[in-house]
Amino acid sequence: MLRALLASLGIGLLTSMAGFFVIYRRLAFAGQGIAHAIFGGVALAFALGFSPLLGGAAFAIAIAVAIAAISRHGSLSEDAAIGIFFSAAMALGTVLVARTPGYVDLFGYLFGNILAVTPADLWTLVVAGGLTLAFFVHYFHDLVAVAFSPELAQVDGKPVAFLEYGLLIAIAAVVVLAVRMVGIVLVSALLVIPPATARLRARHYPAFLALTLALNLTSSLGGLLLSYWFDLPSGGTIVLLATTLFLAAFARQHLTFRRHTRT
Repeated sequence: MLRALLASLGIGLLTSMAGFFVIYRRLAFAGQGIAHAIFGGVALAFALGFSPLLGGAAFAIAIAVAIAAISRHGSLSEDAAIGIFFSAAMALGTVLVARTPGYVDLFGYLFGNILAVTPADLWTLVVAGGLTLAFFVHYFHDLVAVAFSPELAQVDGKPVAFLEYGLLIAIAAVVVLAVRMVGIVLVSALLVIPPATARLRARHYPAFLALTLALNLTSSLGGLLLSYWFDLPSGGTIVLLATTLFLAAFARQHLTFRRHTRT
């Protein structure tokens, strides 16, 4: 249980940083596409006898780079590119699963199981997560500037191309690390729901980031404890708690708006 709590804390911190930019840059569909594309990499690695986590990571990073390249240089829209890669990777995963003995083991990657986290998983989270977090922290203000206006950031001398590629690769890394906790199916929810909830309450990005972190940690740790106490699937419980917090914040905002319009 201690390993699960530590993993929840680490993933909560990473998905908060990534989710901040997912909402700020309107990359929710990109996060979802990268998450589901991992399935193709996991299935391919499983079929070839390699580490599924490494296969998923390689696929996720390749998809992130391709999305960034197409959005910067291609004539195809970013949403269309994401849809193509997402569909192709899922189709590849489905075909490989059907042809691979022991494919039941792959369902752990689809739905996650934070209680099955191993010491090796924690070390992977510490090293890879630490490097990813260092990127977010070091380039935070530059990433915000590019999110606000890539053109102005370019004029200001910021490495826009590097930051755009780096952001999507960092998001891909966070998605891969979070898959162990909530699974491929639900990982995009951690990138979207807590920051979307924070966006309802915060008007400036420091408050937005702080509230995103608080909500993400509440969802991750609270959902894990609830799943442990009531013997529920951890990934689904975490996402349902995050959704409940979003609905509560949305209802409060709606009631406040109606109260102001009446006065």
